[in-house]
Amino acid sequence: MNFTAKRIAEFTNGEIVGNPDEIVHDISRIEEGKKGTLAFLANPKYEKYLYDTKASIILVNRELVINGSIKSTLIRVENAYNAFTSLLELYAGSLHEKTGIEQPSFIDPTAKIGNNVYIGAFAYIGPKAVIGNNVKIYPQSYVGEGTEIRDHTILYSGVKIYHDCIIGSHCIFHSGSVIGGDGFGFVQQDDMQQRKIPQLGNVIIEDHVEAGSNVTIDRATIGSTIIRKGVKLDNLIQIGHNVEVGENTVIVAQAGIAGSTKVGENCMIGGQAGLAGHLKIGDSVKIGAQSGVTNSIKANETVLGSPAMNASKQVKAMVIYKSLPEMYQRITDLEKEIALLRKEKE
Repeated sequence: MNFTAKRIAEFTNGEIVGNPDEIVHDISRIEEGKKGTLAFLANPKYEKYLYDTKASIILVNRELVINGSIKSTLIRVENAYNAFTSLLELYAGSLHEKTGIEQPSFIDPTAKIGNNVYIGAFAYIGPKAVIGNNVKIYPQSYVGEGTEIRDHTILYSGVKIYHDCIIGSHCIFHSGSVIGGDGFGFVQQDDMQQRKIPQLGNVIIEDHVEAGSNVTIDRATIGSTIIRKGVKLDNLIQIGHNVEVGENTVIVAQAGIAGSTKVGENCMIGGQAGLAGHLKIGDSVKIGAQSGVTNSIKANETVLGSPAMNASKQVKAMVIYKSLPEMYQRITDLEKEIALLRKEKE
């Protein structure tokens, strides 16, 4: 698909510096720019590439000061990163214009299918499932009995959504994710055997949620596991039963949240962080990568480490920890000196 500088400027409310008829058909990073591609410059440390890149059109911030000769056509915008993201969304949308029902696939006669949907080969739509308008379900995906998927949501290949779950609109689930599997609930018996607790709840996911590949969100024991509007989940994340994740929270790869923990709005949870069960995490909390959270956290705190503690305290503790070998040696030397002094007194 070809775009002219003029069309891009109209879409981004930008100002053209150069040829308005310049055409691009692909995108590139500014340091790897090629003829016919669109790039952007938002980070000042990449400015040096602006003067040598071969990218045909470059989005730049409106206030950028040019310090050399440029061959490319520039489009000045309020925020180059946001403008570039909007263009990527436009481009990506054009790649997903698939519609129709491929065969072989199975759609139960009691399921309700909306308008302009795409259902790929070998997909399964269970009894009483409700599929909204403009939903795209890629091959080998599974939608269980009574599950509702609302408008404009995408299930990529191999996504499995168990029975009675509710998925909001404009959501994206990448390959291998499983929504609504049983929570990890067992009771140890007198003979030490583990007795399974039936998981009778469901998962509710609100609008504009995105989950990466191989994310698992367990159904509630009773009630609902809830992922609120705007949550973004990276790959390989485990969310346990009866967890609630607040609006616009971001969770990075390989993090895990144990059952019944409540995470507030606008939180950031780093990669490989682990949260114990039955905790309350306040709004706007930041949890560093590989942190082990065993206690509830108040709003607006930043924590690090395992066990997780306030970031400023943890940084001081890390400095001391790195010095432990030297401190140990000094203590050992002092003990030897004290022992010698005692002998001399004797």
